[in-house]
This record gives sequence, C-alpha cells and structure tokens, in this order.
Amino acid sequence: MNTEGYSIKDLETLSGIKAHTIRIWEKRYSLLHPERTDTNIRYYTDDDLRHILNVSFLVKGGHKISKVAKWGQDQIKETVLEVSKSKSSENAYIDRLMLSMVNFDNEEFFKILNEIQLRYSLEEMVYTILFSLFKRIGTYWQVGSIFPAQEHFVSHIIRQKIIAEIDKIGLNNKRGQSILFFLPENEMHEISLLFYSYLAHKSGFNVIYLGQFVPFNDLQKLQSHLTIDFVFTAFINSWAKDALENYLVDLKGLFQKQRIFITGWQVDNLNPELPRNVKIVKDYKEFRKFVGA
Repeated sequence: MNTEGYSIKDLETLSGIKAHTIRIWEKRYSLLHPERTDTNIRYYTDDDLRHILNVSFLVKGGHKISKVAKWGQDQIKETVLEVSKSKSSENAYIDRLMLSMVNFDNEEFFKILNEIQLRYSLEEMVYTILFSLFKRIGTYWQVGSIFPAQEHFVSHIIRQKIIAEIDKIGLNNKRGQSILFFLPENEMHEISLLFYSYLAHKSGFNVIYLGQFVPFNDLQKLQSHLTIDFVFTAFINSWAKDALENYLVDLKGLFQKQRIFITGWQVDNLNPELPRNVKIVKDYKEFRKFVGA
C-alpha cells in the first residue's frame, strides 16, 4: 500500500469512478469506511482500493450499485470472476489486468494474458492492450496512485512472455542483416524495446540486444567491432528537448551509414527535430514496413 494510504482522488483515478460518486456511495450505501490521520485527513486502505475496483468493475459491467453494495466480499469476488469470463473487450482486459496488478495476483495475471493470446497475435496483444496498460500505469504512477513494485510486477511477467516467444524463434538470420537494440543511459523501461526486437527476430534479422542503460562509449566500441545495418532505441524517461535532439545528433554521427529507428513517449511528447537518417516508429506495422519484413 502507499505508506500514507490512498486519497479519494487516488480511488477516482484507479477505479474510473468520480470522487463525488464515491462519496455518495459512502453515505448512501456505507460502501467504504475511510480512516483518518492524526491531522484528521481522510485516507483509504488497500482493502478499500480493492473493494472499489471490484465494485467499479461490476457497475461498468451492468450491475446496479444498489445491489452490489449489499453483497458480501465472497459474492462480489465470485461475480467479478463470472463477469470476467464474459467480458473480452480491450478496456475490460485492461481493467482486469489492473485489478490483478493491485492484488499482486500472479496466477490471475498469467491467466488473463493467456486468455488474450487465444484471441490476439502477440503483436496485437502487446501493442493494443499491453502498451495501453502501461500508459495507464504510467499515469497512475505520476499521480502517486501506484508504487514502483506494482509496475515491476507487471513488467516482469510481460518481459517473460516476450522472451519466451523470442526463444521459440531461435536464431533466424535469414536476412543477413543486423539490428542493434539498446536503451540510452538512465533509460530502464525496456518492454517496447524487447517487443520490437521480437519483431526483428521473427523477420529474420540478426538481433544484437544490449538492453537498458547503455553508455554512449559502449556504442562507440561496439560500432568499431561489428557490421550493423539498423539501430533501434527508445526514449521513455524524462528528457529536455534540446538534450534529446543533441543525443540524436551524436547518434547520427556515430552511425552515419545506418538507419536509426526511435520510439517512446518522449519522442511523441517533444516532437524533436530529426537528423536525416533517424526515423520515428509509430507502431509495429510501420516498423515492419520500414525494414521490409
């Protein structure tokens, strides 16, 4: 739990239920019973958060709050499971994954991912659902509604999924071309990088995957030892626009003959000026076109 508990704004952000509505539900149905700090500030516990997430899920699924509020925890949990089996829209999947994340429910999270994979290809699952999940997680993290361990819990499971799919492909250098994947120093969020490396593996490229937090000096050393045809990196963490543009210029200077692909939230937010050989990747379909897959 957040060490200071959750505010009603946190509950609004995580559940999608307006704070005003939550207060009405408290008064009318005694749905929640917030505690108070020594300075008389209201706060909510982990149990309160789980309860409002379950209630929110059921109300969005068509159940009336007047009925749900009278149910005990066992009936609520059973009904959530029943509704989960019948709800398969993208937003419903994200809601269910968020609920599993908050509860650190390893078994349920894997179960939902496996269910999604029966309906979607890995590419569709990652890009349509999991990237949207991470955007929502990022928003919640910014406002302090979740803590890093919850994000790490999700990232680890999804990372396992993608690596397992890469392992199934094995070495597949039928294209005779190499793509270097890396994240700059201070960049730790590698799910998108790993996903695009999977696409490159699948398309028959020799993938050189360095992962996160790669010093620029290491790129210089590597460039002098290997023949590289493409370079791929991502910018997720906060960057100043001029710092990002300067980094891209340096990268272009190092890889003058290679095409450089970039992606990430900071690229979208800052809209940096791009050197001639740098191309923004908007989605996985566009990436496959770029590399002729």
